[in-house]
Amino acid sequence: MSATSPRDGDGLEARRGSASEVTTGLPVPGRRWHRGELNTAFRIVASVVIPTFRFSARYHWHGPNRLPADGAFVLAPNHFTNIDPLVVGTAVYLSKRAPRFLAKASLFRVPVFGKLMSGMGQIPVERSGRTRLSDPLGGGRSLVEQGGAIIVYPEGTLTRDPDLWPMRGKTGAVRIALENDVPLIPMAHWGTQKIMARYGKKLRLIPPSRVDVIVGDPVDLSAYRGRPIDQQVLLEATELLMRHITALLEELRGEPAPATRWDPAANNQKETGKFE
Repeated sequence: MSATSPRDGDGLEARRGSASEVTTGLPVPGRRWHRGELNTAFRIVASVVIPTFRFSARYHWHGPNRLPADGAFVLAPNHFTNIDPLVVGTAVYLSKRAPRFLAKASLFRVPVFGKLMSGMGQIPVERSGRTRLSDPLGGGRSLVEQGGAIIVYPEGTLTRDPDLWPMRGKTGAVRIALENDVPLIPMAHWGTQKIMARYGKKLRLIPPSRVDVIVGDPVDLSAYRGRPIDQQVLLEATELLMRHITALLEELRGEPAPATRWDPAANNQKETGKFE
């Protein structure tokens, strides 16, 4: 089945071709922080990152902001530049939720920065893909207990698609959502490449760039909840998630995605690291 082919009951038909209301400013005016959600590490990092990206990225919010005001959820965005986490993290922060990412374990060994990462509750991932989220008494359960927001890039790395469309997804985001019975929320953004090119090292902060952001309704995982979480379930649910993310990006870009989703293996590309 193609990446953009509708499927009965996938909830995408109504969105294709739709035109959401676009607003600027704060995504959820009037929403307040919950007491205790921001710790010292978050406040230190936010004092630098938030003003920088509110200045360099002119956020345009499409449709209603669908990030819950409270409670745990997994947010799954598209990923095409190295600056995406800061842009997406700022969008979540402006929605008055503390963003937490799965991040390379090596970052936690960087002096000072690593301490801030740990202090903010970011989750280290080893190159092998092992994380403490695989421990039901560790990250996954604490996510539910603390009601936190965790951002997981289902592509696992920057898309290899030459036109920056979402490529084949990996199963991590779906697994976390199913194992912890929390909402899985798709998100798409476009314009980040104007701030930093794919695999670029230079930030272009001036003049400010337009960044369009859209958050979808939670993916309907009812067909998979309560079933054994095997590879077939994970792959089916992940493809459903990728269709939702792709449909959101189609709306932002105003054009259809390729009929076939990009697959690195089929194009003799390695799964991680720079490829171009």
